[in-house]
Amino acid sequence: MFLDPKDLANRPKILIVLHQEHSTPGRVGQELLKRGFALDIRKPRFGDLLPETLKDHAGAVVFGGPMSANDTDAFIQREIDWIDVPLKEEKPFFGICLGAQMLVKNLGGHVGSHDEGLVEIGYYDITPTEAGKALMKWPKKVYQWHREGFDLPNGAELLAGSEAYPNQAIRVGKNAYGIQFHPELTYKMMVRWTTHGAPRMDLPGARQRRDHFSGRFVFDPPLKTWLDNFLDLWIGTAAKPVQTADLREAAE
Repeated sequence: MFLDPKDLANRPKILIVLHQEHSTPGRVGQELLKRGFALDIRKPRFGDLLPETLKDHAGAVVFGGPMSANDTDAFIQREIDWIDVPLKEEKPFFGICLGAQMLVKNLGGHVGSHDEGLVEIGYYDITPTEAGKALMKWPKKVYQWHREGFDLPNGAELLAGSEAYPNQAIRVGKNAYGIQFHPELTYKMMVRWTTHGAPRMDLPGARQRRDHFSGRFVFDPPLKTWLDNFLDLWIGTAAKPVQTADLREAAE
């Protein structure tokens, strides 16, 4: 389908923050485009600036990456500090894995590895809290790729957890969310991650590569459904964006 450049220019924008040279927003980006938004992709690690305000954006998504929210690189701290912008302006914010950990660091929380060195790489069970159940239906298993987790900072509400990492999904304020897992993952991304990141599958608790692909056939459809439902709650569509009141009512 051909998209008129004028149409794209007039679409509400979602700020997309990525952390590697060849990273893409994957299925999250695809679904936002289907909902009528334009993607404003920026990579601060490679010199892109983040906006001083989100008045020209409908929301922001900060994705994952191989780095840690505890790293001393200047761009990491700038991103953590920048999260003040969507929080103060009450713009929809969605942090995925590293993005969620940056949100926690912004709030003064702790990010660190499991006490026994366990990682979550592959598909793992997830359990919603009562608050999470009230918000939406959750899949039984989700796709993970992390070796650090986070505590529950002041002002955050826990929505879901897992056995090894009890804080898996949080909500902050009216419309800021952070999750440890990866609903954005496409099949091509799984091939790339499990190829370039093969050594990580030797870490304690990691699933083997074959289990990633066999699990995808069973566990990915419910995860995609979760993403669709989440985006309905979090951002809506360009034609009918979610209002802050809608989020409060959905959780009550």
